[in-house]
Amino acid sequence: MKTFDKSILTCAITGAIHTPSMSPHLPVTPEEIAREAIAAARAGAAIIHLHARRPEQDDRYGAPDYRPATYRAALAEIRRETDAIINITTGGGLGFTEEQRLAAAIDLSPEITSFNLGCVNFGLFKILKRGPEFRYPWERPFLAGTKDAAYVNTFGLMERIGAFGREHRVRFEYVCFDVGHLYALKLIRDEGWLPEGPMFIQCVLGVPGSLGAEAEHLIHMRDTAERLFEGEFQMSALGAGRHQMRVVAVAASLGMHVRVGLGDSLGSRRHVLSAGNAEQVLRARQILDALSIRLATPEEARWMLETKGADAVRF
Repeated sequence: MKTFDKSILTCAITGAIHTPSMSPHLPVTPEEIAREAIAAARAGAAIIHLHARRPEQDDRYGAPDYRPATYRAALAEIRRETDAIINITTGGGLGFTEEQRLAAAIDLSPEITSFNLGCVNFGLFKILKRGPEFRYPWERPFLAGTKDAAYVNTFGLMERIGAFGREHRVRFEYVCFDVGHLYALKLIRDEGWLPEGPMFIQCVLGVPGSLGAEAEHLIHMRDTAERLFEGEFQMSALGAGRHQMRVVAVAASLGMHVRVGLGDSLGSRRHVLSAGNAEQVLRARQILDALSIRLATPEEARWMLETKGADAVRF
C-alpha cells in the first residue's frame, strides 16, 4: 500500500442502502444535500460520496432515488462552492435494476464512482427490534425486506461497470464488505476489466451480514491487499453505525485513508445523533490530528488517485 503523510477524508453525505432516514439531520432534498456536502468539504472532506433521495412530497419522499436529474439539482451548487471530488454511487438502493444503478454515473461521468465487489446480506431488519420512530412510511417495509433481499453484485455487472469506467476515464472506489471481495478485485483486474491506474480500495466494516468491525479484520484486509496487489493501491476504511470513529482511529493508525458521514452512521457518539455531516468530519479530523496525520486537499487527493479532474465531468 502506497503511504503518504496525508489522509484522504471521504464524507458519505446521504446513504441509500444501509442508512434509513431515522434522523431529522439526514438530508433529503437536493438543496439539503448540497448544503451538507458544502459544509463537509469546508470542514476538510476531500471527497464527497453521494446517493440521492426522492424529493417529491409523496409517500416515497426520502426513499432512494436513481434519477440523474435529482443528482444534478444538488451538484451545481456543490461545484460552485467547493473543489471537492464528487463520487457518485453505482450501488443505488436495494431493489434497483442495473440500469437504474448506473444511470446517474453514466449521465454525469464523475471523477469517481463506487464499485461494489460482491454480494452481501444487509441485515437491517434487526433495527426494527429497537422500536424506532420512523419519519416516512417506506422505511419499515424497506428494513423488513432486508431479511429476504440480498445486495447482488455479479461478475457480469462488474464487467459492465468496468467498461463504463474505461470509456469515461472514471476512477473507482472499490467497496469491499469482506476479504473475499479483495480476491474478486484481483480476478477482475487480471481479466482486464478495469481502468489502468491506482486502485482506491474502501473496506466497509460493521454492516450486519458482512465483516465485523474488529481491528484484526482490518489488519487482515490490509495484509491481504498487500499480498494480492503488491502495494499498488490506496486503502481506506469506514465503520458502519456505532463503529464509525473506532474504525477511523484504527485505519488511520495503519496508514489508511478514512470515510465518515451520515451515509454510513447517523451518529458520531453512541446513542447521540450527529447534527450534520460536517460534525463527523471534524471529529474524524480530531483523531487524525492526534495521530499527527494531515488531511489531503482535493487536489492532493486527485494526485494520489490520478483522477481525470473536475473539468472532465458532465455537471
